[in-house]
Formats: sequence, structure tokens, C-alpha cells
Amino acid sequence: MSAPPVVDLPIEDERLAQDVANGLAAVEKLLRSSVESEDAFVTEASKHLIEAGGKRFRTLMVLLAAQFGDPSAPGVVPGAVVIELTHLGSLYHDDVMDEARVRRGSPSANARWDNTVAILTGDYLFAQASDLLADLGPELIRIQAQTFSRLVRGQIRETVGARAGDDAVAHYIQVLGDKTGSLIAAAGRFGALLSGAPADVEERLSRACEAIGVAWQLGDDLLDVASSSRQSGKTPGTDLREGIRTLPVLYVLADDPSSRLGELLSGPVAEDDLDEALTLLRAHPAMARARGDLDAWVDRARADISGLPDIPAKAAFLTLCDYVVERSG
Repeated sequence: MSAPPVVDLPIEDERLAQDVANGLAAVEKLLRSSVESEDAFVTEASKHLIEAGGKRFRTLMVLLAAQFGDPSAPGVVPGAVVIELTHLGSLYHDDVMDEARVRRGSPSANARWDNTVAILTGDYLFAQASDLLADLGPELIRIQAQTFSRLVRGQIRETVGARAGDDAVAHYIQVLGDKTGSLIAAAGRFGALLSGAPADVEERLSRACEAIGVAWQLGDDLLDVASSSRQSGKTPGTDLREGIRTLPVLYVLADDPSSRLGELLSGPVAEDDLDEALTLLRAHPAMARARGDLDAWVDRARADISGLPDIPAKAAFLTLCDYVVERSG
């Protein structure tokens, strides 16, 4: 079985490219077998998002990080599957909370079945991840528990919102770090630990991967405003239409709340107003400011990556940093 589409990351070193391709195929095989059940419906629901595709971005982080130790160590592939199952389980729950109808171009599990099935399927994936994790040792179990705590905390913070007097931008960045960055940081840490990489390399990889994760999400914020449907894979202004206050929106509301754009962005943007809102936001300094924040997070990642051993995987991580910037337009 071939691996699914992955982040379009050019890897110049042929041996590294082959290692990563082999690793992705092994992860995909174990990922699918790990959710199979004697109950055909459980298997079908569990494979729903796996078969919908996805970039396997977190798997890539594990495999690249493992290059700084022994990438063929027996725990690397199961560790990557643990990370991927955790991510997929969170998506089932996210779609229920967001009342999403589509995920990865297919009907979401809650749309295809119902909320109860989606929630229980997410729980099942978390349980299967724990089963695999039990064989990887107490240190990995602790990291996973701490990561899961951050994931949930980030979701709670996003749901409740910033409190009166809180800096809305700082609150938003914290949410991104918890909801997105934490699991990508864990992916880097898993790859390093399971391959036996040195402790200082593990710490650098964890910090760099978290920064890449935050920057990636900030790139999504920019793409929602600046891209065409063909570039981003979704209709521009989706977040605006749903009233999601992404970083550019937060900057507008902080600087120009009484402007026409501020009024439009104060809540979900009506369909009739969407083109106007997009036009005004694309020309607003908030976009450049948000892009500057993205660049700063990528620079943080590069600073840690620059101290890693000079092997092909280091160059691949630096290429990934370039990719995160370039994809945002």
C-alpha cells in the first residue's frame, strides 16, 4: 500500500528521501491495522478520516527527527502512529464542536453518521494510541499525557475565549501553541527519543517543531484571506464567514474597531458582505503584521535547527521552514 499525499517537501538527499518514503509507507500500514476491529462498523468509522487522506505532516516530523539517531529503531514507526492517531482522534471531536460538515473533502463523521458516533470514534482512536504507547515506555507515556493535556487546555481556552483585560493576540497565540504546536512538538520529541538522539538534539527539535506548528497555523490564517480556492483547497473567507477571529482579524479589531472593516469583522461576515470584507482585509496593514509574526515564528524554528548536527535531515527541516513561509503567499 502506498503512502498518502504528504507535504510537498523536496528532499535533495536521495537516501533520506527513500528513508522517509519507506517510513511513511510503514506508518500507513500500521495506522490502518491499528484501528481494525472485530466490529465492522467500528473499523469503517475509524478508517473514515484515514482514507480521506491528509498530509501526514506530524508523521513526517517524527521520521525526520529520528534521523538524528537510529531511524530504523523499532519504536519509531509505532511512535509516529501514536501521534497520527492522536491527531485524527482530535479531528473527530473538533468536527463535532465546530458542527463541521466536511473534512478533507469528504463528509465529516458527524455528518455521515451523527455526533455520538464521531465522539466515540475519536475516543476509540485515542484508546488505540494508548495501546501502542504502552509498549514504548513510561517517558513516552508521560510526554503523551502532557501533550494531550495541552491539546484539551487549548480547546477549552479557544471555546471560552480571552477574558476581559487579556491580550486577545497573546491568548490566540497560546491557543495555537496548545492546540497545534504541542502535538507537532511531541512528534519531534518522539522521533528523537525513540531513535536514541542526544538530549540536546531532542530539546532543539521539540522547540523547533512547536514553532513550525504555530507558524503553519498562522499561514492558514493568511491563506484564508489572501488565497484563491485553487491555492488553499477551500473557499476564501471561510473563517470570516464563520466568525473565527484569526490573527489578521484580531489586529483589525484592536486597531480599527470602528472602521467599516472593523464593523464587518465584529461577527460572522454575511455572504453578501464577504467580497467587500476580503478586499478591505487584503489591503489592510493587519495582513503584513500577521505575516511578520509568521516570519518571527519561523525564525525561532530556524534558530534551533541551526544548532543541530549537519546531516541531510537538518537541511530538510530548513527547507520545511522555507515551505511554511512560501505556502502562505
